[in-house]
Amino acid sequence: MRVSVQQAEDLANQALQKLGYSSEDTALISHHLIDSELRGYGIAGLARILSIADKLGGRQPPSHIEVTRESPTSAQLNGHDTLGYLVAHKATKIAIEKAKASGVSAVGANGTYYTGMLSYYAEMAAAEDLVTIIASNCTPWVAPEGTYKPLVGTNPFCIGVPTEGVPIIYDIGTSRIIHAQVMLARRKGEQLPPDTAYDEHGEMTTDPEKALKGALTVWGGARGSGLAVAVQLLGILAGSPALPPNLEDFGYFIMVIDPAKFRPMGDFKREVGNLVEAFHSAPSMSGNALRMPFERSNRRRAEIKAGGVLEVDDVVVNRLEKLIKGT
Repeated sequence: MRVSVQQAEDLANQALQKLGYSSEDTALISHHLIDSELRGYGIAGLARILSIADKLGGRQPPSHIEVTRESPTSAQLNGHDTLGYLVAHKATKIAIEKAKASGVSAVGANGTYYTGMLSYYAEMAAAEDLVTIIASNCTPWVAPEGTYKPLVGTNPFCIGVPTEGVPIIYDIGTSRIIHAQVMLARRKGEQLPPDTAYDEHGEMTTDPEKALKGALTVWGGARGSGLAVAVQLLGILAGSPALPPNLEDFGYFIMVIDPAKFRPMGDFKREVGNLVEAFHSAPSMSGNALRMPFERSNRRRAEIKAGGVLEVDDVVVNRLEKLIKGT
């Protein structure tokens, strides 16, 4: 269904407020979700509100985010089951402030779920001329190489670097598909792509219901499994348990670095720019110029903003409208 960006924003705001979020929290969550839509990640955009509603089950959404430990260069937060978009945003803001003051910071958070796109937080820091390393673990929905038992989360990992232009942000999950894709397929009555999930007996399946009882497949074989384990460990460092329960107690870890503490900022950005130029000017085997990470989604966002129209699944729009009406 084609909807204007303004209509999408209105849907998000009304639905989130219907769930009980404050105006301030609604604005933060909505901005993140609409950014997902603008960048072409609709599976983690407006559809996520439906999953948040399922998780809350009619309860008032928690909003207490506690700083449990703090030093000049670090902090640990407990979200007390507050939505991850809010917890990770606060953790990122704290990490940015500390890195500006001390050069390097590391902040962890637990007691949360659904942190969204890590690139969103990396872009926040890049706007302040800061480098980021971010990892977020979650419920073990993914089977590592060699088993069909879910032992790690979808576990995204992200690195963000400021430039004179579009920041370089590499944000990748460690499963072939993400949990949100399974949830949306189930809502739409559709099948999953082949070779992306096991049922509970270890047989490959495209049925989202069976996948939710089984496991998603890991991306990148043994290499992807190793990265997934690394992210799981960083989530534990941030405060999560080894195997977080379903949609509970995810871990979010962010390290923020001021490049100016290592070399002059102008010098740093110039060399980063030289790397970007080397990629852009390299011979292309496909005929299209090589891209740096984040260039495509940044371009797509600009194009959709200019056009003012989004494509959103009918089932998502219809269910959000029902949620808003309370039917």
